[in-house]
Amino acid sequence: MTCMKWLSAVTCASLLILATNAISASEGERSPDETVRQYLSAMQAHRFNDAYDLVSKTLRGGKDREEWAKEQKYIVEVGEVKIFEFKVFPARDVTADKARVPNILKSQDKYLNQLGLDEYELYDLLKEDGQWRIDQQTLVEGTDKDAYFPQH
Repeated sequence: MTCMKWLSAVTCASLLILATNAISASEGERSPDETVRQYLSAMQAHRFNDAYDLVSKTLRGGKDREEWAKEQKYIVEVGEVKIFEFKVFPARDVTADKARVPNILKSQDKYLNQLGLDEYELYDLLKEDGQWRIDQQTLVEGTDKDAYFPQH
């Protein structure tokens, strides 16, 4: 093998390793707002097993993936919950291990939102095992709504 072919092969291998590492790092590092977006997408599509990875140990309530997913499925079915769309805003109040993500949810259910009105939500996230996870969801009303959703 000539020197140029060997150098070219080493360069290609090095670039492949760098690209693989960059992809792995970006897949492993999920932003707070991307975490909320993935969670809502999973819940909308009834992929409760996927949503499990996006919530904190506290929200899992000590349940394993299968038990938690079955419980979510039951809640969605009994409540006739339908998520039509959502608009996740950039994270706010971000520190090394906590963040808050505003979201406007268009959904409908049998008990609390029969008319399908917009729900203004705040998701509190924390870093757990190196990943952002949803720890709490709160409905926003009154002056808090103006602070987080000034255009709405």
